[in-house]
Amino acid sequence: MSEAPKKKFRLIDAIMTVICVVFVAEAAAPVAAIGNSQYFWWIFLLITFLLPYGLISSELGTTYEGDGGLYDWVSKAFGNKWGGRVSWYYWINFPLWMASLALMFPNIISLLTGTEMGLVPSLLIELAFVWIIVLISFNSICDSAWILNGAAAIKILIAITLGVLGIYGAVTHGVANEYTLSSMLPKFDLNSLSYISVILFNCLGFEVVCTFAGDMENPKKQIPQSIIAGGLVIAAIYIFMAFGIGVAIPSDQISTSTGLVASVQILTGSTRGVIVIAVAIGFLLTLFGNMISWSLGVNNVAAYSAENGDMPGVFKIRSKKTNMPIGAAIMNGLVASLVLIIAPFMPNEDLFWSFFALNLVMFLLSYLPVFPAFIRLRKTDADTERPFRVPGSPLFLKILAGLPMLLIVIALIFTAIPLSFDTETLTSKLPITIGAVIFIIIGEVIVNRKRDK
Repeated sequence: MSEAPKKKFRLIDAIMTVICVVFVAEAAAPVAAIGNSQYFWWIFLLITFLLPYGLISSELGTTYEGDGGLYDWVSKAFGNKWGGRVSWYYWINFPLWMASLALMFPNIISLLTGTEMGLVPSLLIELAFVWIIVLISFNSICDSAWILNGAAAIKILIAITLGVLGIYGAVTHGVANEYTLSSMLPKFDLNSLSYISVILFNCLGFEVVCTFAGDMENPKKQIPQSIIAGGLVIAAIYIFMAFGIGVAIPSDQISTSTGLVASVQILTGSTRGVIVIAVAIGFLLTLFGNMISWSLGVNNVAAYSAENGDMPGVFKIRSKKTNMPIGAAIMNGLVASLVLIIAPFMPNEDLFWSFFALNLVMFLLSYLPVFPAFIRLRKTDADTERPFRVPGSPLFLKILAGLPMLLIVIALIFTAIPLSFDTETLTSKLPITIGAVIFIIIGEVIVNRKRDK
């Protein structure tokens, strides 16, 4: 009898998968906008959010394997209505995110050319980005692997380039933001705290690696190790990039959409030099990689939920050739296109942040029930074998689950709710508040309708 081939999914493979899926270059500028206190927040949230979330998702992901992901975990703990809510929030964030990234394309082009693009050309470029992503997502992820690998490599190169330019600029020209002990302490103003949700966003998605448990030699050790190691590497990359941006631009002047490319222009002393153009093109290419890498998981969760009667029937439509969830993909394109068409009529000048923040709100909402689900499943499904089990007493586990849950609630409050009534705050926050309320109401209509038989 021939010996079975040895499993080859090593720890380094798992770590690289985490980095490829979770690291998104467009989040560097919003994080840099926090200022020097970002360094405190990164360390604080790595301990209080990433570590508990990583351990909990490791247990849930290895215990309940399948396409449902968060939907399965929450449905098993609290029933299908809560599962339906999670799948809706998890899905709707994606077309909003896609629309926010589409808005970057004409902004970056205008920054490079020094000329403003008209409304129609901008819209055509944005819609082209959306529907190219939709068409690519019709194919198996295996067919797009070269795009994902290429995007991951470009992200790392951009991070290294920006960080090295930042060090060079700091040594030769000084820094735009003064580095003092007081500047690195946390600030609790509304503007800074609203960007904390971006760091939480950068810590989510690590459960994806759990789907590779069957191919690992020792998932009990490799999964938590890869999540924590990947998280630390990603945090280091973001801090390195944010340092480069912070050297070039004062934190209160950083554009959340074009800050990365603008900082390269300042650090190189050129508006259209070779490095600037290379970074800008590479950055735009990574946006495709982000969307393609996330589309498989988001669309599969939506399709899986629809097949269980908890999402509209259109999400059940799959390609007869590839079995890919094309119904969810088309809905992505339709929602993102609608958002982009109404965007020019919105009062907020920073449209990228408005839609990106709305995507953050819906994304964070989808993870909120995961932590109480972990506690409940420990009680109601205690007999199921757990390849990885979070150690600790019941009280410790409640604290472990409660911390990230509390942080998500705080982030949601500061991101989506106007806590003062001045014109600037209302203009920036109200579109996010109204959008979140509308999508929550739509979700309630969906989960409370008569389920498909």
